Amino acid sequence: MNVHSTFWTLAKTIAVFCICLAAITLSSLSASAQSRIKDIVDVEGVRENMLVGYGLVVGLNGTGDTLNSAVFTKESLVGMLERLGVNARDGSLNTKNVAAVMVTASLPAFARQGARIDVNVSALGDSKSLLGGTLLVTPLLGADGDVYAVAQGTLAVGGFAAQGDAETVVKGVPTSGRIANGAIVEQELPFRMADLQTYHLSLRNPDFTTARRISRAINAFVGQDVSSATDPATVQVKVPANYDRDVVNMITDIEQLRVEPDNVAKVIIDEQSGVIVMGENVRINKVAIAQGNLTIRITETPQVSQPQPFTNTGTTTTVPRTQITVDEGADRQLGVVDGGVSLQELVNGLNSLGVGPRDMITILQAVKAAGALQAEIEVM
Repeated sequence: MNVHSTFWTLAKTIAVFCICLAAITLSSLSASAQSRIKDIVDVEGVRENMLVGYGLVVGLNGTGDTLNSAVFTKESLVGMLERLGVNARDGSLNTKNVAAVMVTASLPAFARQGARIDVNVSALGDSKSLLGGTLLVTPLLGADGDVYAVAQGTLAVGGFAAQGDAETVVKGVPTSGRIANGAIVEQELPFRMADLQTYHLSLRNPDFTTARRISRAINAFVGQDVSSATDPATVQVKVPANYDRDVVNMITDIEQLRVEPDNVAKVIIDEQSGVIVMGENVRINKVAIAQGNLTIRITETPQVSQPQPFTNTGTTTTVPRTQITVDEGADRQLGVVDGGVSLQELVNGLNSLGVGPRDMITILQAVKAAGALQAEIEVM
């Protein structure tokens, strides 16, 4: 057996193994940075619709609205009783077991007639608690004024309130509740996806580069130029012949494709809580940073001075003693941050100066004002 031949064969095998391992590693790193199209876009027209209604909650244990002050509750109660054949307008209503409420719900896309949806109920008057209440039949209206659902049912309230002569205990919010599957859909929204010849994908984070990558990924998958980025937030897709009247399957196939979203360099600052969030593309030019605080501490320690025992001269008095300490931050030094540093290097450099979150906000704003921060600062 030739020793040199065996050696070269082994060397080639090791080299091929290393190349394959490197390719697998790079592939996994690239895949980890990619996202499904499904997670970064919305299909235009496929969305929820807000519904709202006004109703009455009955069965409260004396925690309802005060009818003398909540006029709308009294009028609603009288009108409801009249529709049921009870004349209550000539009498004096003084019940505390009724509360006027606003009912809200979200009508899902493609919700069919007879489907049930959840509703939220919130007190409108001076009711103390909705615990144990039952919502009466309440029509839920859309933005166009049409009735799309009808709600009714027993409320589930997460909070409670207890009051005594000297103390009151309130947990959560007892004036709002929820009814699971408390509304029945009465009217459907007229929208048919099967008839579409063109549909649009709306990016949740608009970006020119991301929109173009999505368009190219769709074209590569279909094998035709069926999509194009019309603006940073919209990708237009035409339905090809092989997906004719089969838009659902096409969207299902497309939303599983993976692309790498691109984001602008941005620094988000919340001055109230001191939270700073920086993207990975944040870069700064070479800059010198110094941070120091002038701290003046004044301590008062008064002392009592009194005469010697068994003497008739002198009086007891208080002598002030004041100690002033000045800290000029002499241990804070000037630090140099090289240009083109990454996010991690920028954070490490500021941390090495002993900079806290509050001071870091001021430093970042000063660096931006100096033109050395290549990123957008957004203050919440």
